[in-house]
Amino acid sequence: MMKHKILPLAAIAATLMAQAAGAAVTADEAARLKSALTPLGAEKAGNADGSIPAWDGGITKPLQGRKVGDIPGEIFSGEKSLHQVTAQNMGQYDALLSEGTKALLQKYPDSFRLDVYPTHRTAAAPQRVYDNTALNATRCSTRDGGYSLEGCIGGIPFPIPKEGVEVMWNFLLRVEAPSIEYRFKNIVGNADGSHTLATRNEIAFQYPPYYEDATIEKWSGEYAMFRFNTLEPPFKAGESLVIRDGIDQKNARQAWQYLVGQRRVRRAPTVSYDTPDFVASGANYFDEVQGFFGQLDRFEWKLVGKQEMLIPYNNNGLVGARLEEALSKHHLNPDQVRWERHRVWVVEANVAAGKRHAVPKRRYYLDEDTWLIALIDGYDAEGKLWRTTQVTPFVVPKIPATLMKTATVFNLQAGTMSVIQALNDEDFKVVERKPETYFTGDAVAADAAR
Repeated sequence: MMKHKILPLAAIAATLMAQAAGAAVTADEAARLKSALTPLGAEKAGNADGSIPAWDGGITKPLQGRKVGDIPGEIFSGEKSLHQVTAQNMGQYDALLSEGTKALLQKYPDSFRLDVYPTHRTAAAPQRVYDNTALNATRCSTRDGGYSLEGCIGGIPFPIPKEGVEVMWNFLLRVEAPSIEYRFKNIVGNADGSHTLATRNEIAFQYPPYYEDATIEKWSGEYAMFRFNTLEPPFKAGESLVIRDGIDQKNARQAWQYLVGQRRVRRAPTVSYDTPDFVASGANYFDEVQGFFGQLDRFEWKLVGKQEMLIPYNNNGLVGARLEEALSKHHLNPDQVRWERHRVWVVEANVAAGKRHAVPKRRYYLDEDTWLIALIDGYDAEGKLWRTTQVTPFVVPKIPATLMKTATVFNLQAGTMSVIQALNDEDFKVVERKPETYFTGDAVAADAAR
Protein backbone atom coordinates (compact mmCIF):
# COMPACT_ATOMS: atom_id res chain seq x y z
CA MET A 1 0.00 0.00 0.00
CA MET A 2 1.28 3.46 -0.88
CA LYS A 3 2.10 5.83 1.98
CA HIS A 4 1.97 9.51 1.08
CA LYS A 5 0.91 11.41 4.17
CA ILE A 6 0.26 15.14 4.23
CA LEU A 7 3.52 16.95 4.87
CA PRO A 8 3.35 19.14 7.98
CA LEU A 9 3.50 22.82 7.16
CA ALA A 10 6.74 23.18 9.08
CA ALA A 11 8.39 20.86 6.59
CA ILE A 12 7.15 22.93 3.67
CA ALA A 13 7.79 26.49 4.76
CA ALA A 14 9.12 26.71 8.30
CA THR A 15 10.76 30.06 7.75
CA LEU A 16 7.53 31.57 6.46
CA MET A 17 5.55 30.71 9.56
CA ALA A 18 7.77 32.96 11.61
CA GLN A 19 6.67 35.99 9.64
CA ALA A 20 3.77 38.19 10.67
CA ALA A 21 0.30 37.21 9.53
CA GLY A 22 -0.69 38.81 6.25
CA ALA A 23 2.86 39.97 5.45
CA ALA A 24 4.60 39.57 2.12
CA VAL A 25 7.61 37.25 1.89
CA THR A 26 11.19 38.46 1.82
CA ALA A 27 13.08 39.20 -1.38
CA ASP A 28 15.33 36.21 -0.75
CA GLU A 29 12.33 33.90 -0.44
CA ALA A 30 10.69 35.40 -3.54
CA ALA A 31 13.89 34.70 -5.49
CA ARG A 32 12.99 31.01 -5.34
CA LEU A 33 10.35 31.76 -8.00
CA LYS A 34 13.26 31.91 -10.44
CA SER A 35 15.01 28.77 -9.19
CA ALA A 36 13.45 25.94 -7.18
CA LEU A 37 9.86 27.08 -7.77
CA THR A 38 7.90 27.67 -10.94
CA PRO A 39 6.99 31.31 -11.70
CA LEU A 40 3.58 30.70 -10.06
CA GLY A 41 4.99 29.07 -6.92
CA ALA A 42 4.87 25.29 -7.44
CA GLU A 43 7.78 22.96 -6.79
CA LYS A 44 9.62 22.83 -10.09
CA ALA A 45 11.14 19.39 -9.48
CA GLY A 46 9.28 16.14 -9.90
CA ASN A 47 8.61 13.72 -7.07
CA ALA A 48 10.88 10.97 -5.77
CA ASP A 49 9.54 8.09 -7.86
CA GLY A 50 9.10 10.10 -11.06
CA SER A 51 5.31 9.72 -11.22
CA ILE A 52 5.11 13.54 -11.08
CA PRO A 53 7.58 15.00 -13.61
CA ALA A 54 9.46 18.26 -13.36
CA TRP A 55 7.68 21.33 -14.74
CA ASP A 56 9.09 22.29 -18.14
CA GLY A 57 7.06 25.38 -19.03
CA GLY A 58 3.66 23.88 -19.77
CA ILE A 59 1.63 24.11 -22.98
CA THR A 60 1.96 27.46 -24.75
CA LYS A 61 1.66 26.61 -28.44
CA PRO A 62 -1.57 26.09 -30.42
CA LEU A 63 -2.84 22.52 -30.65
CA GLN A 64 -4.35 20.93 -33.73
CA GLY A 65 -7.59 19.00 -33.89
CA ARG A 66 -11.19 19.54 -32.88
CA LYS A 67 -12.03 22.49 -30.66
CA VAL A 68 -14.76 23.88 -28.44
CA GLY A 69 -14.24 27.47 -29.48
CA ASP A 70 -10.76 28.26 -28.17
CA ILE A 71 -10.55 25.09 -26.06
CA PRO A 72 -8.72 22.18 -27.75
CA GLY A 73 -11.04 19.18 -27.65
CA GLU A 74 -8.13 16.82 -26.85
CA ILE A 75 -4.53 17.32 -25.79
CA PHE A 76 -3.12 13.80 -25.39
CA SER A 77 -4.99 11.89 -28.05
CA GLY A 78 -4.34 8.17 -27.99
CA GLU A 79 -2.60 8.14 -24.63
CA LYS A 80 -3.55 5.07 -22.58
CA SER A 81 -4.38 5.08 -18.88
CA LEU A 82 -1.80 3.62 -16.51
CA HIS A 83 -4.34 1.90 -14.27
CA GLN A 84 -7.83 2.18 -12.85
CA VAL A 85 -8.94 2.79 -9.28
CA THR A 86 -12.16 0.97 -8.41
CA ALA A 87 -14.16 0.08 -5.34
CA GLN A 88 -12.37 -3.26 -5.35
CA ASN A 89 -8.77 -1.97 -5.32
CA MET A 90 -9.17 1.48 -3.75
CA GLY A 91 -7.34 0.36 -0.61
CA GLN A 92 -4.09 0.28 -2.57
CA TYR A 93 -4.47 4.00 -3.32
CA ASP A 94 -5.96 5.13 -0.01
CA ALA A 95 -3.36 7.85 0.66
CA LEU A 96 -3.94 9.40 -2.79
CA LEU A 97 -7.72 9.70 -2.54
CA SER A 98 -9.92 12.32 -0.94
CA GLU A 99 -12.69 11.19 1.38
CA GLY A 100 -15.25 12.27 -1.19
CA THR A 101 -13.62 10.25 -3.95
CA LYS A 102 -13.62 7.18 -1.69
CA ALA A 103 -17.28 7.77 -0.91
CA LEU A 104 -18.21 7.86 -4.59
CA LEU A 105 -16.30 4.63 -5.23
CA GLN A 106 -18.20 2.99 -2.39
CA LYS A 107 -21.59 4.45 -3.30
CA TYR A 108 -21.40 3.52 -6.99
CA PRO A 109 -19.09 0.48 -7.04
CA ASP A 110 -20.40 -0.84 -10.37
CA SER A 111 -20.07 2.39 -12.36
CA PHE A 112 -17.69 4.92 -10.79
CA ARG A 113 -13.93 4.58 -11.21
CA LEU A 114 -10.79 6.61 -11.78
CA ASP A 115 -8.86 6.16 -15.02
CA VAL A 116 -5.38 7.33 -14.04
CA TYR A 117 -3.15 8.70 -16.81
CA PRO A 118 0.48 9.82 -16.94
CA THR A 119 0.94 13.16 -15.20
CA HIS A 120 1.47 16.17 -17.47
CA ARG A 121 2.28 19.51 -15.86
CA THR A 122 0.66 21.63 -18.55
CA ALA A 123 0.25 24.86 -16.53
CA ALA A 124 1.49 28.02 -18.23
CA ALA A 125 0.81 31.76 -18.18
CA PRO A 126 1.85 34.86 -20.11
CA GLN A 127 5.24 36.33 -19.17
CA ARG A 128 3.62 39.47 -17.74
CA VAL A 129 1.73 37.22 -15.29
CA TYR A 130 4.99 35.62 -14.19
CA ASP A 131 6.56 39.06 -13.75
CA ASN A 132 3.61 40.36 -11.72
CA THR A 133 3.54 37.22 -9.57
CA ALA A 134 7.19 37.76 -8.65
CA LEU A 135 6.38 41.34 -7.63
CA ASN A 136 3.23 40.30 -5.76
CA ALA A 137 5.26 37.93 -3.58
CA THR A 138 6.93 40.85 -1.80
CA ARG A 139 4.20 43.48 -1.97
CA CYS A 140 0.85 41.72 -1.57
CA SER A 141 -0.76 41.40 1.86
CA THR A 142 -4.11 40.74 3.50
CA ARG A 143 -6.07 42.86 5.94
CA ASP A 144 -9.43 42.70 7.72
CA GLY A 145 -8.48 39.34 9.21
CA GLY A 146 -7.40 38.01 5.83
CA TYR A 147 -10.70 38.79 4.10
CA SER A 148 -9.39 41.82 2.15
CA LEU A 149 -6.36 42.17 -0.07
CA GLU A 150 -3.97 44.93 -1.10
CA GLY A 151 -0.77 45.48 -3.05
CA CYS A 152 -1.42 42.99 -5.89
CA ILE A 153 -2.11 43.07 -9.60
CA GLY A 154 -2.06 40.80 -12.63
CA GLY A 155 -0.73 37.58 -11.12
CA ILE A 156 -0.95 35.12 -8.24
CA PRO A 157 -1.00 37.21 -5.03
CA PHE A 158 0.75 34.72 -2.72
CA PRO A 159 2.92 32.33 -4.74
CA ILE A 160 4.63 31.28 -1.50
CA PRO A 161 1.66 31.07 0.87
CA LYS A 162 1.85 30.72 4.62
CA GLU A 163 -1.86 30.84 5.51
CA GLY A 164 -4.94 29.07 4.25
CA VAL A 165 -6.70 32.31 3.38
CA GLU A 166 -3.76 33.22 1.12
CA VAL A 167 -4.16 29.97 -0.81
CA MET A 168 -7.84 30.79 -1.31
CA TRP A 169 -6.99 34.28 -2.56
CA ASN A 170 -4.65 32.59 -5.04
CA PHE A 171 -7.65 30.67 -6.33
CA LEU A 172 -9.93 33.69 -6.50
CA LEU A 173 -7.27 35.67 -8.40
CA ARG A 174 -6.17 32.68 -10.51
CA VAL A 175 -4.79 33.20 -14.00
CA GLU A 176 -7.50 34.12 -16.50
CA ALA A 177 -7.83 35.81 -19.87
CA PRO A 178 -8.86 39.47 -19.57
CA SER A 179 -12.20 38.71 -21.23
CA ILE A 180 -14.06 35.55 -22.27
CA GLU A 181 -17.52 34.58 -23.50
CA TYR A 182 -19.10 31.15 -23.41
CA ARG A 183 -22.34 29.22 -23.23
CA PHE A 184 -23.06 26.56 -20.64
CA LYS A 185 -25.69 24.24 -19.27
CA ASN A 186 -26.51 23.45 -15.66
CA ILE A 187 -27.64 19.83 -15.32
CA VAL A 188 -29.31 18.28 -12.29
CA GLY A 189 -28.71 14.58 -11.75
CA ASN A 190 -31.63 13.07 -9.88
CA ALA A 191 -31.50 10.21 -7.37
CA ASP A 192 -33.11 7.82 -9.89
CA GLY A 193 -30.29 8.44 -12.37
CA SER A 194 -32.25 10.73 -14.68
CA HIS A 195 -30.96 14.15 -15.73
CA THR A 196 -32.80 17.47 -15.95
CA LEU A 197 -31.73 20.65 -17.72
CA ALA A 198 -31.91 23.40 -15.11
CA THR A 199 -30.83 26.22 -17.43
CA ARG A 200 -28.81 26.95 -20.54
CA ASN A 201 -27.06 30.30 -20.49
CA GLU A 202 -24.68 32.62 -22.30
CA ILE A 203 -22.14 34.51 -20.20
CA ALA A 204 -19.45 37.15 -20.47
CA PHE A 205 -16.67 37.21 -17.86
CA GLN A 206 -14.08 39.93 -17.40
CA TYR A 207 -11.01 39.91 -15.12
CA PRO A 208 -9.67 43.47 -14.58
CA PRO A 209 -6.42 42.53 -12.79
CA TYR A 210 -5.40 40.64 -15.93
CA TYR A 211 -5.91 43.55 -18.33
CA GLU A 212 -2.65 44.07 -20.17
CA ASP A 213 -2.46 47.69 -18.98
CA ALA A 214 -3.57 46.99 -15.39
CA THR A 215 -1.63 48.66 -12.58
CA ILE A 216 -2.18 48.73 -8.84
CA GLU A 217 -2.85 52.47 -9.04
CA LYS A 218 -5.45 52.18 -11.82
CA TRP A 219 -7.18 49.02 -10.60
CA SER A 220 -10.50 49.53 -8.80
CA GLY A 221 -10.05 46.33 -6.79
CA GLU A 222 -12.79 44.46 -8.63
CA TYR A 223 -11.19 41.17 -9.70
CA ALA A 224 -14.06 39.53 -11.62
CA MET A 225 -17.27 40.67 -13.25
CA PHE A 226 -19.78 38.74 -15.27
CA ARG A 227 -23.13 39.11 -16.94
CA PHE A 228 -25.21 36.21 -18.19
CA ASN A 229 -28.50 35.70 -19.93
CA THR A 230 -30.67 32.58 -19.66
CA LEU A 231 -31.60 30.94 -22.97
CA GLU A 232 -33.51 27.86 -21.79
CA PRO A 233 -35.95 26.62 -20.57
CA PRO A 234 -38.51 28.95 -22.19
CA PHE A 235 -40.13 30.07 -18.93
CA LYS A 236 -36.76 31.38 -17.69
CA ALA A 237 -35.45 32.72 -21.02
CA GLY A 238 -34.37 36.34 -20.75
CA GLU A 239 -33.48 36.29 -17.07
CA SER A 240 -30.17 37.96 -16.40
CA LEU A 241 -27.63 38.25 -13.59
CA VAL A 242 -24.71 40.63 -13.16
CA ILE A 243 -22.04 40.18 -10.49
CA ARG A 244 -18.92 42.20 -9.65
CA ASP A 245 -16.52 40.80 -7.05
CA GLY A 246 -13.81 42.78 -5.29
CA ILE A 247 -10.91 42.42 -2.89
CA ASP A 248 -12.31 44.80 -0.25
CA GLN A 249 -14.47 42.90 2.23
CA LYS A 250 -16.56 46.02 2.88
CA ASN A 251 -17.77 45.91 -0.72
CA ALA A 252 -16.89 42.37 -1.77
CA ARG A 253 -19.85 41.64 -4.05
CA GLN A 254 -22.36 43.66 -5.99
CA ALA A 255 -25.13 41.78 -7.80
CA TRP A 256 -28.17 42.66 -9.89
CA GLN A 257 -30.86 40.35 -11.27
CA TYR A 258 -33.36 40.90 -14.06
CA LEU A 259 -36.57 38.86 -13.94
CA VAL A 260 -38.67 38.83 -17.11
CA GLY A 261 -41.96 38.51 -15.22
CA GLN A 262 -41.24 41.61 -13.13
CA ARG A 263 -39.65 43.52 -16.02
CA ARG A 264 -37.22 45.25 -13.72
CA VAL A 265 -33.67 44.96 -12.43
CA ARG A 266 -33.23 44.58 -8.70
CA ARG A 267 -30.32 44.27 -6.34
CA ALA A 268 -29.56 40.63 -5.50
CA PRO A 269 -27.62 40.60 -2.20
CA THR A 270 -28.51 36.95 -1.49
CA VAL A 271 -26.62 35.66 -4.55
CA SER A 272 -23.78 34.45 -2.36
CA TYR A 273 -22.66 32.02 0.33
CA ASP A 274 -25.06 29.13 0.99
CA THR A 275 -28.07 30.55 -0.82
CA PRO A 276 -29.41 27.81 -3.14
CA ASP A 277 -28.33 28.53 -6.71
CA PHE A 278 -31.46 29.35 -8.71
CA VAL A 279 -29.49 29.02 -11.96
CA ALA A 280 -29.12 25.32 -11.10
CA SER A 281 -32.66 24.85 -9.73
CA GLY A 282 -31.27 25.05 -6.20
CA ALA A 283 -29.23 21.85 -6.60
CA ASN A 284 -26.08 23.51 -5.22
CA TYR A 285 -25.15 26.58 -3.20
CA PHE A 286 -23.89 29.76 -4.86
CA ASP A 287 -20.46 29.47 -3.29
CA GLU A 288 -20.05 26.00 -4.83
CA VAL A 289 -20.06 27.46 -8.37
CA GLN A 290 -16.63 27.07 -10.02
CA GLY A 291 -15.34 25.39 -6.87
CA PHE A 292 -15.64 28.49 -4.72
CA PHE A 293 -17.42 31.66 -5.73
CA GLY A 294 -17.65 34.77 -3.62
CA GLN A 295 -16.56 36.05 -0.22
CA LEU A 296 -14.25 34.25 2.19
CA ASP A 297 -15.51 35.73 5.46
CA ARG A 298 -17.89 32.96 6.59
CA PHE A 299 -14.94 30.65 7.31
CA GLU A 300 -11.64 30.40 9.09
CA TRP A 301 -9.07 28.97 6.68
CA LYS A 302 -6.43 26.57 7.97
CA LEU A 303 -3.48 25.61 5.80
CA VAL A 304 -3.04 21.89 6.48
CA GLY A 305 -0.07 21.27 4.18
CA LYS A 306 0.71 19.71 0.85
CA GLN A 307 0.35 16.15 -0.43
CA GLU A 308 0.25 14.04 -3.58
CA MET A 309 -3.22 13.08 -4.78
CA LEU A 310 -5.16 11.73 -7.71
CA ILE A 311 -7.21 14.61 -9.09
CA PRO A 312 -9.08 15.40 -12.33
CA TYR A 313 -6.61 17.09 -14.67
CA ASN A 314 -6.13 18.05 -18.33
CA ASN A 315 -9.79 17.34 -19.07
CA ASN A 316 -10.01 18.89 -22.52
CA GLY A 317 -11.36 15.56 -23.71
CA LEU A 318 -14.29 15.79 -21.31
CA VAL A 319 -15.11 19.30 -22.53
CA GLY A 320 -14.93 18.09 -26.14
CA ALA A 321 -17.31 15.18 -25.57
CA ARG A 322 -21.00 15.33 -26.41
CA LEU A 323 -23.11 15.95 -23.31
CA GLU A 324 -24.68 12.50 -23.45
CA GLU A 325 -21.17 11.00 -23.61
CA ALA A 326 -19.91 13.13 -20.70
CA LEU A 327 -22.54 12.00 -18.19
CA SER A 328 -23.37 8.69 -16.59
CA LYS A 329 -26.46 8.21 -14.46
CA HIS A 330 -25.05 9.29 -11.10
CA HIS A 331 -21.72 10.90 -11.97
CA LEU A 332 -19.53 12.02 -14.84
CA ASN A 333 -18.72 9.28 -17.34
CA PRO A 334 -15.45 7.66 -16.17
CA ASP A 335 -14.57 6.96 -19.82
CA GLN A 336 -14.30 10.71 -20.37
CA VAL A 337 -12.65 11.92 -17.15
CA ARG A 338 -8.88 12.02 -16.94
CA TRP A 339 -7.24 11.68 -13.49
CA GLU A 340 -3.57 12.36 -12.81
CA ARG A 341 -1.24 12.39 -9.83
CA HIS A 342 -0.30 15.91 -8.70
CA ARG A 343 0.79 17.78 -5.61
CA VAL A 344 -2.00 19.76 -3.98
CA TRP A 345 -2.31 22.30 -1.21
CA VAL A 346 -4.81 21.21 1.44
CA VAL A 347 -6.94 23.90 3.09
CA GLU A 348 -9.58 23.28 5.73
CA ALA A 349 -12.46 25.72 6.13
CA ASN A 350 -14.43 25.84 9.37
CA VAL A 351 -17.33 28.22 9.89
CA ALA A 352 -16.09 31.31 11.73
CA ALA A 353 -17.25 32.29 15.20
CA GLY A 354 -20.52 34.18 15.04
CA LYS A 355 -21.16 33.10 11.45
CA ARG A 356 -23.34 30.41 9.93
CA HIS A 357 -23.21 28.26 6.83
CA ALA A 358 -25.17 25.20 5.69
CA VAL A 359 -21.85 23.37 5.15
CA PRO A 360 -19.92 24.23 8.33
CA LYS A 361 -16.74 22.39 7.36
CA ARG A 362 -15.05 21.90 4.03
CA ARG A 363 -11.69 20.59 2.88
CA TYR A 364 -10.25 22.02 -0.34
CA TYR A 365 -7.55 20.46 -2.50
CA LEU A 366 -5.83 22.95 -4.83
CA ASP A 367 -3.38 22.05 -7.59
CA GLU A 368 0.04 23.55 -6.88
CA ASP A 369 0.78 24.43 -10.52
CA THR A 370 -2.40 26.40 -11.28
CA TRP A 371 -3.92 27.23 -7.86
CA LEU A 372 -7.17 25.76 -9.19
CA ILE A 373 -9.45 23.90 -6.81
CA ALA A 374 -9.47 20.23 -7.82
CA LEU A 375 -11.63 18.56 -5.17
CA ILE A 376 -13.77 19.63 -2.22
CA ASP A 377 -15.28 17.62 0.61
CA GLY A 378 -18.11 19.14 2.64
CA TYR A 379 -19.28 18.00 6.08
CA ASP A 380 -22.58 18.54 7.89
CA ALA A 381 -23.08 19.89 11.41
CA GLU A 382 -22.50 16.41 12.85
CA GLY A 383 -19.17 16.11 11.07
CA LYS A 384 -20.44 13.56 8.54
CA LEU A 385 -19.32 13.72 4.92
CA TRP A 386 -22.25 15.23 3.04
CA ARG A 387 -21.04 16.69 -0.25
CA THR A 388 -18.08 16.29 -2.56
CA THR A 389 -17.10 18.29 -5.63
CA GLN A 390 -14.98 17.45 -8.65
CA VAL A 391 -13.54 20.24 -10.78
CA THR A 392 -12.39 19.31 -14.29
CA PRO A 393 -9.78 21.81 -15.60
CA PHE A 394 -8.75 22.26 -19.22
CA VAL A 395 -5.88 23.86 -21.12
CA VAL A 396 -6.34 26.97 -23.28
CA PRO A 397 -3.06 27.59 -25.15
CA LYS A 398 -4.40 30.82 -26.66
CA ILE A 399 -4.01 32.59 -23.29
CA PRO A 400 -1.95 30.44 -22.30
CA ALA A 401 -3.51 29.11 -19.08
CA THR A 402 -5.24 26.18 -17.46
CA LEU A 403 -8.82 27.16 -16.64
CA MET A 404 -11.79 25.65 -14.89
CA LYS A 405 -15.49 26.39 -15.24
CA THR A 406 -17.34 23.10 -14.70
CA ALA A 407 -17.76 21.88 -11.12
CA THR A 408 -19.81 18.78 -10.32
CA VAL A 409 -21.30 18.78 -6.83
CA PHE A 410 -22.46 15.46 -5.39
CA ASN A 411 -24.94 15.34 -2.53
CA LEU A 412 -23.85 11.98 -1.14
CA GLN A 413 -26.72 11.69 1.31
CA ALA A 414 -29.45 12.45 -1.25
CA GLY A 415 -27.77 10.64 -4.15
CA THR A 416 -28.03 13.66 -6.47
CA MET A 417 -25.53 15.73 -8.42
CA SER A 418 -25.35 19.20 -9.93
CA VAL A 419 -23.18 19.70 -13.01
CA ILE A 420 -22.49 23.43 -12.95
CA GLN A 421 -21.48 25.22 -16.15
CA ALA A 422 -21.08 22.21 -18.42
CA LEU A 423 -19.40 23.34 -21.65
CA ASN A 424 -20.24 20.27 -23.72
CA ASP A 425 -21.80 21.04 -27.12
CA GLU A 426 -21.33 24.76 -26.45
CA ASP A 427 -18.76 27.44 -27.31
CA PHE A 428 -15.93 29.23 -25.47
CA LYS A 429 -14.02 32.22 -26.80
CA VAL A 430 -11.28 34.54 -25.62
CA VAL A 431 -12.57 37.95 -26.76
CA GLU A 432 -11.75 41.65 -26.72
CA ARG A 433 -12.60 43.26 -23.42
CA LYS A 434 -15.81 45.23 -23.05
CA PRO A 435 -16.45 48.57 -21.37
CA GLU A 436 -16.97 47.88 -17.67
CA THR A 437 -20.33 49.68 -17.93
CA TYR A 438 -21.55 46.53 -19.70
CA PHE A 439 -21.42 44.77 -16.33
CA THR A 440 -23.99 46.89 -14.51
CA GLY A 441 -27.63 46.67 -13.59
CA ASP A 442 -28.30 49.81 -15.63
CA ALA A 443 -26.92 48.15 -18.76
CA VAL A 444 -29.14 45.12 -18.25
CA ALA A 445 -32.18 47.37 -17.72
CA ALA A 446 -31.40 49.33 -20.88
CA ASP A 447 -31.10 46.17 -22.97
CA ALA A 448 -34.31 44.77 -21.50
CA ALA A 449 -36.18 47.97 -22.39
CA ARG A 450 -35.14 47.54 -26.02
